[in-house]
Amino acid sequence: MAAESPAPAQHAGPSSGPNHGIRIFIPWLILSVVADVLIWVVWGPHLPPGDMSSSASNQQFDIRVMAVMAAPVMLFVLVYFAYALIVWRHREGDEEDGPPIHGNTRVSATWITLSSVIVLSLFVFGTVELVTTNGAGAGEGASPIWKPPAETVQVQVIGQQWKFTYRYPQFGGFETTHLVLPVGEWVEFHVTSIDVIHSFWAYQLGVKADANPGVDNVAYTKITNAGTITVRCAELCGLWHGAMFDYGQAVSLSAFVSWAKGTETQLASVTKILPPYALTYDPTVVAQMSKAMVAAGLTGGAGLYYPPTDPAQP
Repeated sequence: MAAESPAPAQHAGPSSGPNHGIRIFIPWLILSVVADVLIWVVWGPHLPPGDMSSSASNQQFDIRVMAVMAAPVMLFVLVYFAYALIVWRHREGDEEDGPPIHGNTRVSATWITLSSVIVLSLFVFGTVELVTTNGAGAGEGASPIWKPPAETVQVQVIGQQWKFTYRYPQFGGFETTHLVLPVGEWVEFHVTSIDVIHSFWAYQLGVKADANPGVDNVAYTKITNAGTITVRCAELCGLWHGAMFDYGQAVSLSAFVSWAKGTETQLASVTKILPPYALTYDPTVVAQMSKAMVAAGLTGGAGLYYPPTDPAQP
């Protein structure tokens, strides 16, 4: 019986090479998941400005969300760059040109879709955050979009060269250089100025509102934790702008009420010569306010809010 003839040899087609997309995608996915978990769980609770108030906590949340969204984008660039350096680097003796790639509809569509989703998501997220309680500490003028659902402790912040002073209208309207706020209560800041433009920045509270002459700029926040508050002027306002900072305190409600009533009694004679409490003040009454501050023991130069040895405001 004749032997069967062997089957014809199978010729393998040209190799398509490694799947670079999968090689890039898998390490990128793993690194992105690890990075986002670390950002949210480990790094997130320590992000500025902290959690001393509702506005600070909301800002911390916003930063965490944006960091979680940004990390995969940054990691994709780094992973792709590292992969390209390793796999597609020039090798000695390789003078061959790369393939003439004129376009890839799938890559273009994916890139446009992902970019659009990211940008539109950030737009919606940012808009919602600004028009709700999250944007309450930003100072939105005299008629803010959002208002707290409960009664507030009102504090007027008055900027002047080069000091912030505070009036408490619910306690007789006394004026002091000490910022004291109650824990567990909503605070309603009314920020204004009696000379040039300043900016009230209570860092740990996440509150920042411009102080403009003749303007009542309102900001809200709820104090959630006791502690020290760093207050700075965040608007170049003259020669001693850099020295225009102070520290306030967030204390228990009982301690705040005790302090406010005691200060109201202590400064009763000074409060009588202050202009009546108003949301803004005419610059012509600045001298009267200055005299009241001197009576309270705050001696100063021509503006009466800085030492007489300091040079005059240019």
